[in-house]
Amino acid sequence: MTTAVYPGSFDPITLGHVDIITRASQMFDSVLMAVVKNPGKQANIPLDERLILVKDSIKHLSNVEVQAFEGLTVDLAKAHNAKVIIRGLRAVSDFEYEFAMSQMNKRLCPGVETIFMMAGLEYQFLSSSMTNEVARLGGDIQGLVPDNVLAYLSKQADAQ
Repeated sequence: MTTAVYPGSFDPITLGHVDIITRASQMFDSVLMAVVKNPGKQANIPLDERLILVKDSIKHLSNVEVQAFEGLTVDLAKAHNAKVIIRGLRAVSDFEYEFAMSQMNKRLCPGVETIFMMAGLEYQFLSSSMTNEVARLGGDIQGLVPDNVLAYLSKQADAQ
């Protein structure tokens, strides 16, 4: 049984993330979506609410589990006997950072491979931070995020 880990802040989860996790779920027996609590970043959506949004967004994928995580991704991979870390790439600019991270992970845990998955063409421009900013400024993000996230962000924008 091959398990993969797909870590990210998912702040918020976008349709680009859903695309990657859907394709990964078809490649691996099980996938763990690790919703990272990054102490170095101020989250736009609290962790507990991100977990709910992510779980609801991927509930159609029976072999995907979601959990919160803080720490090194390779430690999570080892704890779940995962052999693969999935990272999504949108553009060449993502590659340099992701490549360096994959090399550090390989040094820390040689038995875990990093696989880069390209974002679908319709999502290559999309980022969580851009989605948050457009939503906060009242722009239309329909078709960029799952419906539950759209409703959540709309509610947040109305409350401001």
